[in-house]
Amino acid sequence: MAYDDLLKHLGGFGRYQKRTYFLLCLPAITCAFHRLATVFIAPKALHRCLMPYETAGNANFTLPVDRPVNLSLPWDESTGNWSQCLRLDANFTEQYFQDGLPNSETVPCQDWVFDHSKYMSSLVFEWNLVCDKGWLRSLADTVFMLGILIGAVAFGHLSDRYGRKPIFFFSLVLQVVGGVAASFAPEFFTFVLARLFLGMSTSGVYLVAYIIGMEMVSPSKRIYAGVIIHYFFTIGYILTAFIAYAIKDWRQLQIALSLPGIAFFVYWWFIPESARWLLAKGRDAEAEKILKKIAKVNGIDLSDGTLDKFLRDSQQEGDKSEQTRQASIFDLFKYPNLRRNSLIIFFLWFVNNCSYYGLSWNVSNLGGNDYLNFLISGLVEIPAYTFILFALDRLGRKVTLCGSMLVGGCALLLCILVPDDCSWLLITLAMIGKMALTASYGVVYIFSAEQFPTVVRNAAMGVSSTAARLGGILAAFIHDLADVWKPLPLIVIGTLALLAGVSSLILPETLRKTLPETIEDGEQFGRRSKEVKNEVTEAAWESKEAEK
Repeated sequence: MAYDDLLKHLGGFGRYQKRTYFLLCLPAITCAFHRLATVFIAPKALHRCLMPYETAGNANFTLPVDRPVNLSLPWDESTGNWSQCLRLDANFTEQYFQDGLPNSETVPCQDWVFDHSKYMSSLVFEWNLVCDKGWLRSLADTVFMLGILIGAVAFGHLSDRYGRKPIFFFSLVLQVVGGVAASFAPEFFTFVLARLFLGMSTSGVYLVAYIIGMEMVSPSKRIYAGVIIHYFFTIGYILTAFIAYAIKDWRQLQIALSLPGIAFFVYWWFIPESARWLLAKGRDAEAEKILKKIAKVNGIDLSDGTLDKFLRDSQQEGDKSEQTRQASIFDLFKYPNLRRNSLIIFFLWFVNNCSYYGLSWNVSNLGGNDYLNFLISGLVEIPAYTFILFALDRLGRKVTLCGSMLVGGCALLLCILVPDDCSWLLITLAMIGKMALTASYGVVYIFSAEQFPTVVRNAAMGVSSTAARLGGILAAFIHDLADVWKPLPLIVIGTLALLAGVSSLILPETLRKTLPETIEDGEQFGRRSKEVKNEVTEAAWESKEAEK
């Protein structure tokens, strides 16, 4: 705890930390831009076949009055509407329309006409990502989430090896380059490749900024620091709706969401390297320079003797941790209690990430105004994060997490009862579910970090993050279920949330508990209180029997 004690001596969360932390939080806004932009860059839209008697580029979605729809398109029994993927294989002459006898044979569409009443431009329109190519739209989101997974693993490792600061700036550059490249993509697979690198970059920017911020804040303030950064992501969420509403062309929108990242390049002269990382690498002189600067800005007297004592204690602490760092991630699965708790935590991460992005990307399926739905979906995150700031140290981690997931799951499952023509009620329930599950998403990181033993905490959190990204990959396909039935994505997410909420009850509470350090501690964590309770109950029963 030597370094943490030093942080307390330097003010814990003084003026220097607040200023730097604020700067580190701002890039979370651009990360939100890119993680949520596909709602407006690749939205779904009604479409129909381009008919042989129409000219591409000049056709309107509504067929001309002298070309009856029933003589042009077959009826699709599965959707209860005219087909969007087939047309009648007819000789479209004037006599054909005058006779009014449609051909029963159908052929697949070769080109499409889109309904531009909601969106003027979209990569779906440009590259015809509908019908048999509709899955490619979800593929783009899947590849993006795969990029986030790769970025979390790669940049996390690289930041441990080469430093937080260089990897943070490399990620910033990659984010701008990937975003601009996506806007100029000449065809779909180039766009997908750019989105892969863009996903990697957002993971690097957000993750490394988070690490730098947490490593300069004293332990008592880390819960608040860990939650506040989510507010900035929410600001980016909300701004995405306004920017997309103002810029209708998808390529211009992609550029507008990418170029603000250039402003963060000036951070090179303002954001320091992590002093904790420098000390761990034996670069004491550089760390001392940063620590003295923190003390100066915070108005703290830090003499050379005091600093030298802290550095010696920190070095001894590091040597001790190296000696005890013999456990591996596989030890979590060797013992029954640890194995059960670990699998539950991984499932919680999977469901929370799947829920968050599944609900965020699904707003265009709810009906009504997509921009307004998206805006409300972002706004409900503010009370969600505010709630957990007050609840974590009052209600406890487990009650807050479980309660949020159960409320969210129940709200989404109630969508089963919503009539097809009652979009406002569907939207209301979806937003209640989003608010509750956003709260659980904010809790799960803190709760999980406190569950794992210290000797495997970083590795275990890495596996948790991997499970989360797999949930994000699934989310890319869940919102396509709305093509079968509008509430179906909400019902699937609600079911997963209920299962995760109930399973979280098995986990032990961590609030004001001595957290596990070793694998043995982790195996016993949460079991001792139960054993004591059973012993007390058994003693009381024996006492009653004796009285009889």
